[in-house]
Amino acid sequence: MAEPSPRSVSRGLCHSRGDANDWHHATSRSKDGRLTQRRVRAYLGLGANVGDAQRTLTETVSAIEALPGVRLHGVSRLYATAPVGVTDQPEFRNAVVAIDAPAGPDPATGAMALLERLKDLSASSGAANAGAGGPRELDLDLLVFGRARVAVERTAGRAGRPTPAPTRKWRLDGSEVPHPSAAARLFVLAPMADLAPGLVPPGWRRTVETARRAQARLEPADAVRPIGTWDPARRAWVPITATPATR
Repeated sequence: MAEPSPRSVSRGLCHSRGDANDWHHATSRSKDGRLTQRRVRAYLGLGANVGDAQRTLTETVSAIEALPGVRLHGVSRLYATAPVGVTDQPEFRNAVVAIDAPAGPDPATGAMALLERLKDLSASSGAANAGAGGPRELDLDLLVFGRARVAVERTAGRAGRPTPAPTRKWRLDGSEVPHPSAAARLFVLAPMADLAPGLVPPGWRRTVETARRAQARLEPADAVRPIGTWDPARRAWVPITATPATR
């Protein structure tokens, strides 16, 4: 079956194909002409397979949009995906959201601040996840944060919060940005390609769409399939009547 071109996918919201707008720190002006907070394009991965997963992700998109200083830039299609690793569990619902987030004084600080907000959001939702690879009520991952390659070492901070170590080597809660496994996860690559197929994340040597195609050849045809398109008027995904192959 012929596959749809990522450029033809209706996403409802403004999106990009991975051009310079995905990388620069965006600024805006107030009514009196003064520059306001700098922002950076970030991509967030959403996943769930416990309870009403689609409803959970829909509510999460709204919660992300409501975060202070954050602007929603685009929402991918909703995908039904086969579990990876621990396969004896329900299939997942996955999506990717593009946002313009506060850049912070430096990439590590900005990424850390966003990560903490995502953790707070997940905690406020009451999500309780199983171990690695297990069922998820809500999984939120920071996939890309502008042009930054960031790793944040977690050190004791005020009120128990981690603070960035005074080096250029950062570690984000034991992982890195761009997310180290994103390039090999079709359930990440497919929705991300909806929003920015031409984007080359920092440290990658190929575009998101090229990575998606390569990974799709390694997985069953029905492992990752689109089932919903984001409707900005309804603030929700609406069903796709025909689900074309993602290859």
